[in-house]
Amino acid sequence: QAQLVESGGGLVQAGGSLRVSCAGSGRTFGPYLMAWFRRAPGKEREFVGAISWSGSTTFYADSVRGRFTMSRDNTKNTVYLQMNSLKSEDTAVYYCAGRNTSRGYRGITSLYEYDYWGQGTQVTVSS
Repeated sequence: QAQLVESGGGLVQAGGSLRVSCAGSGRTFGPYLMAWFRRAPGKEREFVGAISWSGSTTFYADSVRGRFTMSRDNTKNTVYLQMNSLKSEDTAVYYCAGRNTSRGYRGITSLYEYDYWGQGTQVTVSS
């Protein structure tokens, strides 16, 4: 059973940058495909991006592509989300999620396809 803990959220001005992290722990961590989701006030949780176990393949939602970058360091069991050119509409609670790589990339944008979740970290972008 993996445990995920996000950190690095905070308040940032529009146009600024922020990096959030997701640290994993557990008896066996991986191989996991990892993803970030977010939930804005009054909205459903939505897919932000995903990264393969090796880190060589990434996927992004259209709303963040070109501004957000995912990376990972498996020696530290940590996944990162670098967010640049932040907009007020990026304000949300950001959650990391993980699942075993045995399912390939099927359904990676669906929150129901993930087995492990962190508690979330708040990101607030002021305009």
